[in-house]
Amino acid sequence: MTPSAPDHFNAIAGQYAASEVHANSPTIRRLHELLASKKLDSVCDVACGPGHLALSFAGKASQIVGMDAAPNMLRQFERLAKERGVSVETVLACAESVPLPANSFDVVVSRLAPHHFSDAAKVVREMARLTKPGGGVAVIDLEGNENSALDDLNHHIEVLHDPSHVRSYPVARWREFFEKNGLAVEALESKQTELPGGLTIQRWCEIGNTPPEARAKIRALLAAAPGEHLTGLGICLEDGEFRIPVRTLIILGRKSRAT
Repeated sequence: MTPSAPDHFNAIAGQYAASEVHANSPTIRRLHELLASKKLDSVCDVACGPGHLALSFAGKASQIVGMDAAPNMLRQFERLAKERGVSVETVLACAESVPLPANSFDVVVSRLAPHHFSDAAKVVREMARLTKPGGGVAVIDLEGNENSALDDLNHHIEVLHDPSHVRSYPVARWREFFEKNGLAVEALESKQTELPGGLTIQRWCEIGNTPPEARAKIRALLAAAPGEHLTGLGICLEDGEFRIPVRTLIILGRKSRAT
């Protein structure tokens, strides 16, 4: 995570707690389908934010741990957990170096956070370390594009939207991150969306607290982009406003039992 990221997320923790993009999505439901046959007694959510993914394991896991580098995000997680009567544990730490013992959790997850990590491969290594032998590691994150022109446009608008954005990685890179860290990929699903029907640029920027000048630059970039680039990114113009799909991927890996 970039040095400025915790301050940024401290300031917008409330928006993330209330965000329709973060609170629920088809990918959370799909992840639970993929994990249906796995033991889920202990779960750790890395860079948990306000804990929406972690809290989705309530009633399934007896131990739910949320780790984040922004104290206000952890406060929102604790607030939401209390409101729902869910017992949780919190850890204040950066995802690249988690102060928890190895082989501690049945499942380690991270959602809509890895694109902020300064070293995503290192975080996957940490997630694998935390996972018990035979356990699962899962990531839901913004999907990069194999087409360099589309990826560059997407990266440009993401950085304008949130300067703490580092990179959205395509499918091939995520497979590489997992396999190089000893995780056998059991599922890898691309072109998912966090909000069916998409999200207006206005609302997207409200959630991220994007300043007006950056919002104007995003709209100008999209207005000038070739139509095929917008189509390739799933971006459309509707009633005079651009809508983005918040396109994501899901990857689920299994740690070897022999580890």
